[in-house]
Amino acid sequence: MLKDLVEYIAKSLVDNPDDVVVTEIEGEQTSVIELKVAKEDLGKVIGKQGRTARAMRTLLGAASTKVRKRSVLEILE
Repeated sequence: MLKDLVEYIAKSLVDNPDDVVVTEIEGEQTSVIELKVAKEDLGKVIGKQGRTARAMRTLLGAASTKVRKRSVLEILE
């Protein structure tokens, strides 16, 4: 569910939605969600002063409380 949320948001933001790759690494209490986009779309995902990335992390945190897990979003280059 959390992976799909990040993928939907990222594909909505970028110019090349086919290049969006989201992987989820599950732990016992924490899951790490890695987001990889095309190099030219990296600025769109991060946003000015990291505002877009911070907003995505906030949404992910709110959604992860529903499944009672902690989740971390990592944006890869």
